[in-house]
Amino acid sequence: MKKIKKNHWLKTVFSFAAECREKMLGSVLCAIISVIGGLVPYIGVYQIIILFFDGRQTAGALWFWATVCLVGHVIKIGFYALSTMLAHYSAYSILENMRIRMAGRLMKAPLGTVLNQPAGKLKNVIIDRAESIEVPLAHLIPEGISNLLLPVGVFFYLVLIDWRMALAAMLTIPVAVTAYAIMMRTFNRQYADYTEASNHVNSVIVEYIEGIEVVKAFNQSAASYEKFERAVQSFKEYTLNWFRSTWKLMNFGGSVLPSTLLGTMPAGMLLYLNGPLSPADLTMCLILSLGIVAPLTSFTVFVNDAKSVEYAVNDAVELLTLEELPAPDRPAKLNGFDIELDHVSFAYDTARTSPADNAGSNVLHDINLKLPQGSFTALVGPSGGGKSTVARLIARFWDAGSGEIRIGGVAIRNLPLTQLADTISFVTQDNFLFNCSLRENIRLGNPAASDSEVLAAARAACCDEFIRRLDGGYDTGAGEAGSKLSGGEKQRIAIARALLKNAPVVILDEATAFTDPENEDKLQTSIAALTNGKTLLVIAHRLSTIKQADQIVVMDKGRIAATGKHDELLAGCKLYRAMWDAHIGTKNWAANQAYRETTEVKRCV
Repeated sequence: MKKIKKNHWLKTVFSFAAECREKMLGSVLCAIISVIGGLVPYIGVYQIIILFFDGRQTAGALWFWATVCLVGHVIKIGFYALSTMLAHYSAYSILENMRIRMAGRLMKAPLGTVLNQPAGKLKNVIIDRAESIEVPLAHLIPEGISNLLLPVGVFFYLVLIDWRMALAAMLTIPVAVTAYAIMMRTFNRQYADYTEASNHVNSVIVEYIEGIEVVKAFNQSAASYEKFERAVQSFKEYTLNWFRSTWKLMNFGGSVLPSTLLGTMPAGMLLYLNGPLSPADLTMCLILSLGIVAPLTSFTVFVNDAKSVEYAVNDAVELLTLEELPAPDRPAKLNGFDIELDHVSFAYDTARTSPADNAGSNVLHDINLKLPQGSFTALVGPSGGGKSTVARLIARFWDAGSGEIRIGGVAIRNLPLTQLADTISFVTQDNFLFNCSLRENIRLGNPAASDSEVLAAARAACCDEFIRRLDGGYDTGAGEAGSKLSGGEKQRIAIARALLKNAPVVILDEATAFTDPENEDKLQTSIAALTNGKTLLVIAHRLSTIKQADQIVVMDKGRIAATGKHDELLAGCKLYRAMWDAHIGTKNWAANQAYRETTEVKRCV
């Protein structure tokens, strides 16, 4: 499996910034010019002080140095604004590239790996954590550089006046740094715990919102809310406890660090009284020492922001290092579209690599099956028998643990993922619709399809009638995840999407499960149309929908129990016969129930 090599988080950030490196460099240069401009007023003030002490304070000289101060200030503000603008552009570009690359990696990773990621964590990393990068990154570049370089520039300016005053101005820094160093000893572990707690509370929130219909239906709102409340309360308690454990040292460091007069005032007075320091130099040194208070104070904030960016980037890298399904770049030439499973075994425990080790946990055991081109094959059997796993392995949601799956004589491992996706249409029981018009949801099967082709696919899938009854017709929005449609309606939209795609291989995984009885015959006609020149695989519990299949494969406990046509299996497979009797009994019960309800209504009338 191909992996991205993990680098230092700063190097990773710069890798996201490939298209805006010039702007980031420009932001840094503008920040440096801004710092230089910020030092100019100190030079001007120093000269004005000397003029007064020497008695040479003429109007012309004062106006000159005042103008110098103003120009320096304008340079500082102007280049800072330019630096900030370039930094924000770079930050949003980095954010965009990071999200695009994470989404692309999820598309290339095995579906099982993606589904094993908690929804709250994915939402936290891709949305919240990624968004948290923008503000620190946009300000770290201009402000962080300014807050680092300005004290350095002031220090060297103080050295030019008197090196002893320069050291005195820095006296509080070692004391504050010691306090912060003690506080930071457990910072990484605590920040990691904080991130884990944040992921947990996000998962609970997502679970509560997504399951609120079930919660209300079973009158479990109080218990579920208690779980939600506990998660939020626990997160709050952890955050407050972390803050309480650090606030003494944090407040001590925050108080000592900007108190530069603690060093410069006694040192300056001592040097002045002993003669080496003039009144003008003493005044300037005190002003300069006060000038570095704000940068030093602000810089401590950026240390925390940098750590926030580091953890957010590392979370993103965790997604970006998910294993990819290996695939070639060039398309392969297929010899038809028949499908063959050759001694295929599979276990969801992907941590094991040896087929022998996997034997005890396999959900598929040595499956041998051939689906001829243009045939209609049905997979049936008890729940948990491995039917959906077979379908998903053919679509390469995962790679088989052992054995080989071939389409047109070519192993699917040797097909580019795009070619495999173009070859197979996959319709599941849980069909996802996007929050856009029904027309566009169907058109996802073929983005280049015309409106007339969309309508033809909808009619073939028995969608046209119910769509036209809607107020907006084909322009009606499907709602979030298709919430405005019933289960059967969503299934028919998904089938229309598959028809429009017109792939040579079609897989229907319980795709007719929610179909109402009056439309079952229509969907049978649609499925029959799909078999024309295509390889069709249907997984169904409603056996009446697959009676006419060319071959029916009965699966049980991950193995093929029997293969044949409907009549052959009724005569020779006890499991299939029992399933058929149960299916017929259910249909008869439903028909009798409907008859009794109709009779009761007539009596009431």
